[in-house]
Amino acid sequence: MVETQSESELNVPLTRNLTRKTKSGQKKKNRWLELIAAYKLLQATLLVSVGVGALRLLHKDVADILTRLAQALQFDTEGRLVSFLLDQAALLNDHRLRQISVFMFCCATLAVLEGIGLMYERVWAEYLTAIITASFLPLEIFELAHRVTPIRIGLFVANLAVLAYLVGHLVRHRAQLRAQGRPI
Repeated sequence: MVETQSESELNVPLTRNLTRKTKSGQKKKNRWLELIAAYKLLQATLLVSVGVGALRLLHKDVADILTRLAQALQFDTEGRLVSFLLDQAALLNDHRLRQISVFMFCCATLAVLEGIGLMYERVWAEYLTAIITASFLPLEIFELAHRVTPIRIGLFVANLAVLAYLVGHLVRHRAQLRAQGRPI
């Protein structure tokens, strides 16, 4: 016979009632969660910037704008990378720019949700952040396999560290709840 857990054993609290206090009696903040929250909010800011930038390019010749920018920065417009970017920019139309901006705003909304939830040390935000971070790791591994750059390595290591900390933190939290005899 398969043993089933009771309903109370399957519940996951949405907020954390375990308060750690300092000597002065104030609630002790988890600095690592605050750091991850700041990282997520910075991420959201960058995503909003890209979304706004895509909207500002509507009804404009993106390839021409990038060509003038490359010339102003004294890049070789006939070079392999710049030429590739200009060719890709020529393919952008208003519909694609709107799609890019909507996607960026949706990702930014999720990052803000994660960041604020982590700032307030909400368990649901820890789970959400762990799930979203873990879901992007295969893509990051694929990108690293394709081409290794210091930026890609740095982002991969940062996201791996965030995921490792959150999983460890959630496991410790569940163990504390068990030790106190509270439902998990």
